[in-house]
Amino acid sequence: MRLFEFRALTIVLGVLLYSTLSFSADDKRPYSGDLSSRSTLTGDWGGFRNELAKKGVTFDLSLTQIEQGVVDGGKEEEWEYGGRGEFNLNINTQKLGLWPGGFIKVEAEGNWEDAANGYTGALMPVNTNQIFPLPGKDELCVPEVSFTQFLSGHFGLTIGKFDTTSGDMNDFAHGKGDDQFFNTAFNLNPVVLVALPYSTVGAGGIILPVKENPDAAIISILALSADGQPNTSGFDDLANGNNVYAGGARLRTDFLDHTGHQSIGAGYSTKTFTSIDQSTRFLIENREIEKENDSWAVFYNFDQYLVEEKKGSGKGIGIFGRFGVSDGNPNPMEYFYSIGFGGKGFISCRPDDGFGIGYYYLDINQPKFTGPIMTRTVFKDEQGFEAYYNIGIAPWMQITPDIQVVKGAQEYQRASGIPIREKIHTATVFGLRFKMIF
Repeated sequence: MRLFEFRALTIVLGVLLYSTLSFSADDKRPYSGDLSSRSTLTGDWGGFRNELAKKGVTFDLSLTQIEQGVVDGGKEEEWEYGGRGEFNLNINTQKLGLWPGGFIKVEAEGNWEDAANGYTGALMPVNTNQIFPLPGKDELCVPEVSFTQFLSGHFGLTIGKFDTTSGDMNDFAHGKGDDQFFNTAFNLNPVVLVALPYSTVGAGGIILPVKENPDAAIISILALSADGQPNTSGFDDLANGNNVYAGGARLRTDFLDHTGHQSIGAGYSTKTFTSIDQSTRFLIENREIEKENDSWAVFYNFDQYLVEEKKGSGKGIGIFGRFGVSDGNPNPMEYFYSIGFGGKGFISCRPDDGFGIGYYYLDINQPKFTGPIMTRTVFKDEQGFEAYYNIGIAPWMQITPDIQVVKGAQEYQRASGIPIREKIHTATVFGLRFKMIF
């Protein structure tokens, strides 16, 4: 069966299955229920999966497929298909009957095919789902194997290999492009991407100021390797001496008597990077590329519900925003902000639907190449808009149409076969996402 036929068949079968079923759910048995109401496609496995959950062992497998293309402007008007599978295992040692305060997390993922990211002329990928674990590589990786041990109700230690994307949580704009926004600018704060690897080994501490309510506030302090990769163990990188020191705090607020969160964090890398400013005179005299030592970034984000079905339910409509600032060299992304609003479960008869609308602006500290005659800048500032709507076929199945309009940082490209430059115009990007949780 051809790839296109398979994609169409999975969507059609999902819709047909849902149309013949009725709702019935039991929150105490999260994996139970009929096909339209249970949390995963494969259900409770005869009760075995629910029993494991009671003992602190949960595992889920998701599959996300995206068809996306540039329909106007950009570098090239092309469509691409790609997908990513992700497996998550979580173990609570106390519930498992071993020892109190221990938590183990394992994450594995892999992607296949391609994305439209290279056709827009933008620094920010329009398909975040396809850049993890590694862009352009059909490879299965293990980005996280971590262990956390709480020594008291207020303090814990954590060690292992970490998926660092979890450090910029936001109720309306977060993830790997498989659940909410497609564009990376709305899922993560891009100013940290230079200094902080996606997957890397390290250790640190976790502080819970409010013992009676761990969700009220959380503070983390980590020391990480600056050379981590999702397809390596990372232990060999420790000898390089390149480190990242990162810290962050997330506070739950009750503005307007509705749930909200305020987050702030910072990272400092001791790694030596290539300078974004290069002079031909320096290259000739020293026979090496100019370097820049260290990199730092500070980031902030917030989310605030304006309407809630029930306080703390995670269902309603609200606003979100991010702001980030970096050193500007070696990190060319000097300032960043995004703002928007979104919702989930806001329609009583459509509890699994969600939407998001957002705008971002990326201020580029212009990389410069200085020659004997002139200085040439490489990029311009970037901005973009995105809107999506999650159609919840069932709790374990979503279909999401998406539109983006992106004025990318790349201003020109070489014309094919012609020794002149072509201007890259604002790109309009359409996409369709299909996600299943097994």
